[in-house]
Amino acid sequence: MSLVRLGKMHLRWCRTCNLPIIEAEECGICHSATQQVDVTPPGDVRPAFQHDIGLIREVVDRQFGAGTGKTLVPDGKIIVMNKVPGLDRMDEVIIDGQVAGTMRYDLGRGYTFVTRMSAARAMQSSMTKGFVVTADEAIEFVLKGLNLMAPGVVDVHPEVRPGDEVVVLTQAGLALCTGMARMTARDMIEIGKGQAVKARWFDVPAEYVPPLAEQSRELWLSANKPIMERRVKEAIEFIHKVIERNSLPAMVSFSGGKDSLACLLLTMDAGLNLPVFFIDTGLEFPETIEYVNRIADKHHLPLIVESAPRGAFFDNLDYFGPPGRDYRWCCKTNKLGPTVKGILKHYPGGVLSFIGQRRYESEQRSEKPRVWKNPWTPGQIGASPIQDWTAMHVWLYIFSKGEEYNPWYDMGLDRIGCFLCPASDLAELQLVMSRSSRSEEWTSYLRKKAQEQGWPEEWLTYAMWRWKRVPDSVRKELERVGVDLSWRPRELVEGKAEPLRLRMQEGVSPCIMGYSIEGAFNRRLDIEKVAELLNMLGPVQSDSEEGWCLGLDVRVFEEGAVIAKGANPDQIRKNVEKVRRAVVKAEECVGCGVCIARCIEGALTLEQDKVHLIVAKCIHCGKCSEPCPAVSFGDSAFEL
Repeated sequence: MSLVRLGKMHLRWCRTCNLPIIEAEECGICHSATQQVDVTPPGDVRPAFQHDIGLIREVVDRQFGAGTGKTLVPDGKIIVMNKVPGLDRMDEVIIDGQVAGTMRYDLGRGYTFVTRMSAARAMQSSMTKGFVVTADEAIEFVLKGLNLMAPGVVDVHPEVRPGDEVVVLTQAGLALCTGMARMTARDMIEIGKGQAVKARWFDVPAEYVPPLAEQSRELWLSANKPIMERRVKEAIEFIHKVIERNSLPAMVSFSGGKDSLACLLLTMDAGLNLPVFFIDTGLEFPETIEYVNRIADKHHLPLIVESAPRGAFFDNLDYFGPPGRDYRWCCKTNKLGPTVKGILKHYPGGVLSFIGQRRYESEQRSEKPRVWKNPWTPGQIGASPIQDWTAMHVWLYIFSKGEEYNPWYDMGLDRIGCFLCPASDLAELQLVMSRSSRSEEWTSYLRKKAQEQGWPEEWLTYAMWRWKRVPDSVRKELERVGVDLSWRPRELVEGKAEPLRLRMQEGVSPCIMGYSIEGAFNRRLDIEKVAELLNMLGPVQSDSEEGWCLGLDVRVFEEGAVIAKGANPDQIRKNVEKVRRAVVKAEECVGCGVCIARCIEGALTLEQDKVHLIVAKCIHCGKCSEPCPAVSFGDSAFEL
């Protein structure tokens, strides 16, 4: 995945105090100059919580031997995490001001700690596995950036296999480089030729000298106090200015996550006692609902709860199927709908909503202004006091207030949302499914769906329900671990099905901050026939193996799903309606031949009482699309 800069990179470090500093070029304790830490963009760094620390230790122990995890991450150590772009989950682990390594989640393998030199040096005296020992004669070549070849290997742990992350040690037991093993331990020694280790990071061997400075949360807060005081002061001034400029009642949109908590605390620091507005999507963690009520009660704040209709999600599953990253119909039914309803009910004259939105969350949010009018909810103005804050700013502020936060952060999540959100990484989903009391209702549905459709076990193992069209990068990784991607769902209906209908959800997707339409026909489609007749409207892209076609920027899938996204809602609706009619024509053709007479290019013929389009002759004029009895007297318009 490409690296995206969403704002200034803020992580710095005080080498004297050995503390992470956010943004400030001077330490708030010793006043010495801080140094920039080289992390991967977008750089939305956050503190590691107890689950993160436990996971790092567990993975490091598995790779390099019992006890190495705690050697690398001892008790009392402040660890910083930086989520980076990857195929699934990847987090850089920053220890003592350096990126010690990356926690990478691989499909079919789980977590691996990709070690850098600072971590290798810290563990070099305690490693009992995951190492390769090189001859002294090979050191100079490795330090020139060359890979370690088998003739330079004098010892290796017997369990090393190709693909393992290893540390190359000198004969004196000092770390020389880290990288990936290309051969088995046996082949390195017995064959003695070829590339043994592909080196990633290297440095001159040296003894490990641990930092002497004490670390604690209290010292960390003190070191960052000056910059956080300035940030909070500016946010409070912003809140007052926005209220003065907008003669509307104000409230705080509260999701139960860290960002909305920081936003709420800022309004309280501004001397305000604003209502807390919470949308219960019906897919919340029970802990989140309890937490929201607890926070409102603790601070004596009015709590407005608007809930999604009963069954808004699970009652629609049979029609729409599981939501996906590219098919988020649930955002409309369970989030947008209740939000609009709640605002119109409680604030019919309009409302000023303080929202915990940050530019570092996504490209879409980085481009939004700090104050904006919501086009999907008339009368609502949104304002974000923390638009330019990183996650670390947010956590420093919450810690400084001594405020309780959602317990799911301690259980391993770095963002709080719906418990089955398809935007989650596989690593996050597996964590949630192993810990949430709600996991069984979702996994039961998925097992039933897989049985009905004939999906193999991998459909559940790798959460492939998260896509309508699996990205090429994910497909390649699945193929690498041996997943057969040639399967298709079994047909559920024999013979003639009920009349074809399209049900849709449309509007802005709060998760992706853009306008989209997601829909589903009530039965499976002959995707090759649909792709053929879509040429009436314009050029068509299609893939019969993957089971989809694309015309007028509307993607149609063989199982009946429809996805359209764009900047102009009216144009999207028009395009979807045109595509809907073409699909009905392809599926419900009665063989009347009316359209054939309208085609002056001779691109249409009748074969077996069905219209057939010769793509090479079609000029995409659309004149043949109407009139059509199947469209006029069959399916009615959308069901919204």
